[in-house]
Amino acid sequence: MPVFTDIPQADFVAAIRALAAQLAADDWAPDFIIGVGRGGLVPAVFLSHASGLPMLSVDFSSQVEDFSDEPLVKLAMRTRGGERLLFLDDINDSGRTIAHLRRALAAAGAVPGSVRFATLIDNVSSAERVDYRHRTIDRRETKDWFVFPWEAVAPAAAIAGDAAEVPERIA
Repeated sequence: MPVFTDIPQADFVAAIRALAAQLAADDWAPDFIIGVGRGGLVPAVFLSHASGLPMLSVDFSSQVEDFSDEPLVKLAMRTRGGERLLFLDDINDSGRTIAHLRRALAAAGAVPGSVRFATLIDNVSSAERVDYRHRTIDRRETKDWFVFPWEAVAPAAAIAGDAAEVPERIA
């Protein structure tokens, strides 16, 4: 049985403020925050407000090409014009989403160094690395299924179903 760990709204806001502070302290500055659907959309809106940076979005979770791969081609083109992009997701767990985004952006000709990644939670045993994070976990030890504030409104069965789709992360 998975352990469901709620992320309180106050902790979520603190995580956003911490990410905004990391960005403000860095020499590298994005022109846009890109929310990665579905889990990165709400954090991206909050980080946009906290940082004053504009926000765009892509939707990888739906697996609908028009909302994932096609926008990535347009975003890669923007990097060729000198813009920098920060992709934000809720958690870097297996690294599958970040790997897909990196491959698609590279294939579309994104300029190296113009794209970075941030997450609220970063799994240190993930196949992918992020540039900014609020919290780190190690999935070899931490098996909790994190329930973010925007997910807390879902029926318990839906949350359990999401967790059951990736048993290797919670077993």
